[in-house]
Parts: sequence; C-alpha cells; structure tokens
Amino acid sequence: MAEKILQVKDLQTSFFTDAGEVRAVNSISFDLEAGKVLGIVGESGSGKSVTAYSILQILSFPGKVIGGQILFHGKDLLTCSEREMQEIRGDKISIIFQDPMTSLNPVYSVGNQIVEAIRLHTDRRGKEARDRAIELLDLVGINDPERRIRQYPHELSGGMRQRVMIAMALACEPDILIADEPTTALDVTIQAQILELINELQRKLNMAVIMITHDLGIIADICDDIIVMYAGSVCERGSTDDIFYDSRHEYTKGLLASIPKREKSEELLTPIAGTPLDLLNMPAGCPFAPRCDACMKICLSERPPERLIGGQHYASCWINDLHELQKQQQELEAE
Repeated sequence: MAEKILQVKDLQTSFFTDAGEVRAVNSISFDLEAGKVLGIVGESGSGKSVTAYSILQILSFPGKVIGGQILFHGKDLLTCSEREMQEIRGDKISIIFQDPMTSLNPVYSVGNQIVEAIRLHTDRRGKEARDRAIELLDLVGINDPERRIRQYPHELSGGMRQRVMIAMALACEPDILIADEPTTALDVTIQAQILELINELQRKLNMAVIMITHDLGIIADICDDIIVMYAGSVCERGSTDDIFYDSRHEYTKGLLASIPKREKSEELLTPIAGTPLDLLNMPAGCPFAPRCDACMKICLSERPPERLIGGQHYASCWINDLHELQKQQQELEAE
C-alpha cells in the first residue's frame, strides 16, 4: 500500500463575520497517497478552495481553522509555527491559484519571480538559479524560454501565464501539488493542454496532486479518487469509477447529469435546481435537501451519517439506508 503523505482528519474552518459564523469547512476527512491524484469537486462556495488554503494555512481574515488535524508525513501542520510553514509552502507543498494574472506580480519579469522561488527554497544562486528557471519553463512547454524569462506577465497569453505558475509551483519538486481551479480563466483548448501538462508532470515527477474543480467532466481521466463537497461537507467520496459509475448521492448524480454529452449534443443540459445553501442558515437535516428531487421527510430533520457503500466508497444520503432496508425486506420475503 502506498504511503499516506497527507491525512486530513475532521477539519473545521470557519469565517467569523459580523453576520455570524460561516462554517466553510465542516468536519471533513480524507487521505492522499504518494503519487496519487485526488479530485475535490463541488460548486462555488462548497469549501474546496478553503480546504486547500487551510492545509497551507494561508486563510484570509477572518478565516480560522477551529478544529481537526492536517498530518503531513505524520506531522500536524496546525501545530507548526509560521516560520515552519514558510519552509513547507512551495518546498514540500505547492499551489497553483485560479487566476495567474492576479497571482503574478505585474512589475517583475516572470524570470525574476521564478528565480525568487528557487532562491527561497534551494541553495541555487545567480546563473545556476536562472538556468533552473529556464529549465522549468522548458519543462512546462513554453517555447523559447531564454527570451520568455525576460518578459512580464502582461506580455504572455493566459495559457502561458498559467504555465509560468506551474513552473513556479514545481521549482522545488514538491511532494504535493495543489491545483486550485487551474483552468477556470482559460478557453477549452488551453484547458485540455494545461490538464494534460499537469497529468504528465505528475507521472514524470511522481508527485501527489490535489485537483480542485467545479467540473467533474474535466478530471475523469486524471484522478484516482474523487471527493464531492457540498456546503462545506463531503457528501460522497470514492474511486473515480465509484463516483462516475456507481454514484450514491443525489448531488453527485446532479453534477454528472449536468455534464454535456458529446454523443447527445442536441439534448438540453440538466441543471441542478435551486441555489447554493446560505452557510449562515444551515438546515437541521441534509444540506442538499432543499434542492433534492428525491428529498424525504427524514432528510429535512436529520443529517445523514456517512455510510460505507463498499471498498473505499462512502456516501452521506438517507436514500442509501432506504435502499438497504428495501433489500433486506426483499430477502426476508424471498425466504
């Protein structure tokens, strides 16, 4: 069995606002094995990015991790000092942010910014650091890296800026690469190239990757395991095959139904009804109940526990309990 390099246990992150406490991440747990790709999927506001920022401890005020553990190679990152976290960020765990234009400093050349990351976390200096920056630009598929290294972010296309961000994230060959919606601001053609690049680099460098996205369709061929989040909680988790071919939560089924089907291009998309939950006013029962077509009475009053479906496949949905009861009833009748 592969080593579990990251173990998130009962993580709880809240934002303390004037209107009240927003529980952005509500007691979630998952493991990440070395060399594996984990997908975290959900709508905007589901807690995907806050989970990543909690791991790296880069939450904006008034966000705060209020409970749980984040074990990296067995060490709880929540007990680390800021100095210790600065050594881990970029060196051991790197992140690619959503929008490369706002993540790159517009007044410095891309070369200066990559070299800064190299100098911060390695002993390379001067020409050696610059040569490493050129090597990284070449690694991520940027043509003529010797010239590009002198250019500024505004002189590059969106796809090239995202490749620069990937190069910076890979500067120290981290154990874990977190890709936070890395294709959001890109057109479809460039999206495919960036995803293929991340997949190729993951295999070449044997990194573990956390891929955060709102679109199940774009990660089908990349991820080994998938976590589906809704309203700050994990509603289903399992292997890619479990999620795509044996989904057991109504929200997961809704996400799958909303993926355009190439062979049925004339069919209308099937959106999930309603709007995302107001995290200041969480319901007593299942968070997805107000938008669920299969909602039952118990869904409105009691939160469903996470049930083992089989193997490493888990789901939090009362319908699974109903199906199990129906199955037991049928078996009794058959006897």
